[in-house]
Amino acid sequence: MNQDAFGNPQLDDRGLPDGYQFNEQWEVTPRQVRDMRDGSDPLVLIDCRTAPEHGTVHIDGAELVPLQSVAAEMSKLSAWQNGKIVIHCHHGGRSMQMTQLLRQAGFGDVHSMAGGIDLWAIDIDPGMVRY
Repeated sequence: MNQDAFGNPQLDDRGLPDGYQFNEQWEVTPRQVRDMRDGSDPLVLIDCRTAPEHGTVHIDGAELVPLQSVAAEMSKLSAWQNGKIVIHCHHGGRSMQMTQLLRQAGFGDVHSMAGGIDLWAIDIDPGMVRY
């Protein structure tokens, strides 16, 4: 993977690392999330990392629902079932799992944010703490 002088991956025109295997059926890019949040369409951004990770760094306005708490939080999540939902984690693995779980539970418009909060920090908010 190509990197810049700071060790960050080189990004393509969508803001994804070179060679990233983006799945448009399941994922949205951080740039798309930024644009959705700046637009008029309501969006629920869910952080599925742990509470300590969220405490270290988070995207303002993101709702914390840790992946391991999905079953216990289903009543909270069901309030958003008919809306647009984007889930993020650190790099994208857990958010993809949660996206799959919610789709299986009948949620229609739910996607994982490609690259997670780490890619958000690289491309959207470079002053954000990375870990």
